Amino acid sequence: MKIALIGSDVPMLLPAMLADLLFAGKETGAQVAAEEGNPAMREVLQGYGDAVFRRAGARPGSFTVTGSRQEVLDGADCLVYAGDPQAASCFFMDRSALESDEEGDPGLTDQARVNGGIEGLLHAMRAGREILRLCDAMDENCPGALVINLGQPMARTTAVFLNRGYRCFGLGRTPMKGASGVDTYAKRLRIPPENLKAETAGLPGFAFLTEIRDGKSDLMGKLKKAAENGELGSLSRRWLGWWDAIPAGDVTDHAEFLPAQPDYIPEEKPEFGETVEKRKERILYMNTVREQGADSREGAMAQLLLLSKAPPVRPMRLALALLRKETAEIPAVTRKNNGTMPQLPGEAVIETTLRLDNGEEQKREIRVPEALAEILNEVDGANRLAALAAAGDRGAVREYVETDPALGGLDRLYCQDVVEALITQNEEILRFAQDDTLN
Repeated sequence: MKIALIGSDVPMLLPAMLADLLFAGKETGAQVAAEEGNPAMREVLQGYGDAVFRRAGARPGSFTVTGSRQEVLDGADCLVYAGDPQAASCFFMDRSALESDEEGDPGLTDQARVNGGIEGLLHAMRAGREILRLCDAMDENCPGALVINLGQPMARTTAVFLNRGYRCFGLGRTPMKGASGVDTYAKRLRIPPENLKAETAGLPGFAFLTEIRDGKSDLMGKLKKAAENGELGSLSRRWLGWWDAIPAGDVTDHAEFLPAQPDYIPEEKPEFGETVEKRKERILYMNTVREQGADSREGAMAQLLLLSKAPPVRPMRLALALLRKETAEIPAVTRKNNGTMPQLPGEAVIETTLRLDNGEEQKREIRVPEALAEILNEVDGANRLAALAAAGDRGAVREYVETDPALGGLDRLYCQDVVEALITQNEEILRFAQDDTLN
């Protein structure tokens, strides 16, 4: 089994991925190849990975870090993609462009969003163009590889892989965690972890709780009552009134896909990947494992600290379940709908629990209130148009601006002009022709 790791967030995710592969997954003989362009970082990652492989006794397994994409992809059974090209610098450049020069007029800064609206389109186009270049390399070196996608915006980057014909599953910011996450709801309702039964369904970053039980007792009504009373926040109360549904996950993610909300302001400085401080800390711990060995007291302590600070997404567990054809239940997996949510098109990119039986998805139907299904269809349509726009489809760009629910209440013709200007500003990355206009 060969697993390729590509993307700027791979170093941050590496400790948990290797732990899940070698210790939790007990995989022997695995070949892991990671792409890293920085020679100094290659040395850190190589030494760290070698120490972890030695600790696991994983031989004749191997770990290789290289700057050669072809070497990483050659013969890979699975690709874990965790990239987001120039996300921070481009976001802040676009946000500045969306501001107004007129005093007292913020312009379209509300559209400076990571996942939805105008900047969500540009983000998806930049990320998608990089994925398409990656797919070109995969076509030559591992055309049958399974893809586990961690790239943002999750629904849109997953759609890019799917449009290129790859079998792709994604893991985004989990609806199980956070102030409006399933875990928080369970604590509020005092459900013991061993009794918790919960289900979420919807789209990546736009998922909703469809079931929450304490053993056999259905507690959804009790949770809705708390939302009606404003105990879960003003956004949750408003959306319950609109759609008869409780959001699962970070409500700020949900709001990014909707028109401007009176009590929601997008983050001015969202985080993309690790902060500089966290990166320095991670490198320090990795170097300790590399130099002292994972068997030593110092190395073991550094490894525990690395794992304690790892993001909650577990791509290697999902990859192993699919590759080894396991029977498993994995919450909040992004994938093509294929009838799981029959109120949405079969091509929709959804997020629900993935139930596997011998590696095959168990077909089932999840229905949501009709009002919720309507907005899910609108957001999904925008997501898939953004994926087409990333492939250079100018008609999809126009249709996105005309139909994206996040642009509700705005002058759509003016928004077309703004999007055109931002595409020109991002042209070096997007590589659209100078004379290829929206008009």
